[in-house]
Amino acid sequence: KDHHPEELLFVKPRLKPPLSRAGFITLSVIMAIFTGPAIVLNATVIIVSLMHKQLRQPLNYALVNMAVADLGTAMTGGVLSVINNAQGYFSLGRTGCVMEGFAVSLFGITSLCTVALIAVERMFVVCKPLGPVSFDLKHAAGGVALSWLWSLIWNLPPLFGWGRYELEGVGTSCAPDWHNRDPKNVSYILSYFVNLNIFCITIRSFAYIVLQISIFHYTVSQVSRMACIEGGAAAKAEMTVARMVVLMVLTFLISWMPYASLALLVVYNPDVEIHPLVGTVPVYLAKSSTVYNPIIYIYLNKQFRRYAVPFLLCGRQTWVEEEVSETQTTIEPATNKVSPS
Repeated sequence: KDHHPEELLFVKPRLKPPLSRAGFITLSVIMAIFTGPAIVLNATVIIVSLMHKQLRQPLNYALVNMAVADLGTAMTGGVLSVINNAQGYFSLGRTGCVMEGFAVSLFGITSLCTVALIAVERMFVVCKPLGPVSFDLKHAAGGVALSWLWSLIWNLPPLFGWGRYELEGVGTSCAPDWHNRDPKNVSYILSYFVNLNIFCITIRSFAYIVLQISIFHYTVSQVSRMACIEGGAAAKAEMTVARMVVLMVLTFLISWMPYASLALLVVYNPDVEIHPLVGTVPVYLAKSSTVYNPIIYIYLNKQFRRYAVPFLLCGRQTWVEEEVSETQTTIEPATNKVSPS
């Protein structure tokens, strides 16, 4: 009786928990399965990039920025979800909910914007709609700064009264409040959704389609033996990176579209009845995206793989013959033009 009604959501004894104890433990284990590898792999990308100057190339700056954002998401949203689900309730109180909602949203939107920027960069470099374009350090730094600034602009307002962060799903994590019908909150949610979700997803989808068309065109050109020695090597390097970006965009869309669709449904019809577990699945699917990206660019980007795999295996060398063969057959102008991948 000493608690404000809103604070009762954060108190341990709950009259009607949305899940059984076994259900909460299951969610905790599932989240741990994604969070542990996400922390290890994203930290590996950051560490090996700091250790080896060969990895400090413009495109890799964007990839490292994504690793930083994904690591932040895993350390805040992922770890806290594991702990709170293990306890069966959100244990950090109202202030903790606001801070967790802000941190996860900040890191998540930064990662989302970084994928969009990388996709657009690859579209201009590979498809050349404006002629030959080089992606240099200035562009990389500008893109990284823009991704954080854009995310910060749209996630700060709830801390100052425009919009709010609230419990979501089964009540063990926090996010922007999609349900509250207060006019200030509704105006924030609509602005947030349009400027972040629709804007970034549209850009990524457009770049994804254009890159897919370019990759198809390149494949047809290869079959018709249009790729020559030097130009062919450079084009092959560009297309390998393009395929990596296409896969990253595709996995990000698969991870985030259910969450964005659920949010849109709630905004359009706030009275819709959604079971807490149904509302939780898209949340955790979105958070699981933190583990996919490092797997993709460690596996497909031979530079990262050359340094990250020995780091993960405590110094043991793998794929030595492959790397030697690649070194013998790589043409120097191509490696200078694009990041080997």
